[in-house]
Amino acid sequence: MKRSMMQVFVKGSSEAFELYRQAFDAEVLCEYPHENGNGYMHAELNAYGQVIAVSEIAEEARSGNTMMFCFEFGEGGANLVKKAYEVLKCGAKIENPPRKCEYSPCQCVLTDRFGVTWCLFE
Repeated sequence: MKRSMMQVFVKGSSEAFELYRQAFDAEVLCEYPHENGNGYMHAELNAYGQVIAVSEIAEEARSGNTMMFCFEFGEGGANLVKKAYEVLKCGAKIENPPRKCEYSPCQCVLTDRFGVTWCLFE
């Protein structure tokens, strides 16, 4: 296998792409906007070595087509969890803000304003 990526289809892909770039200090790998100017056909970010691919969804999301994206930053990564949380929390449904849990000294779970669920932990 050459690589794997997390692919997300959202309404407002240009905004989502910028939000994720900021939240994870991500490097832009590629951007292919739709010819009609309506978001991205495909765009990729490198978020700490993980590829997040973002595309504009053409139809409504289907029930049962859900995922949670989990980033484990490792020991000393609490500052990365908190930074990402601060960027992603605007308009998000927050399950729990950054706090200690049974498997991490700093963990949070939220569904961002584009409908993507994130579990971020140290």
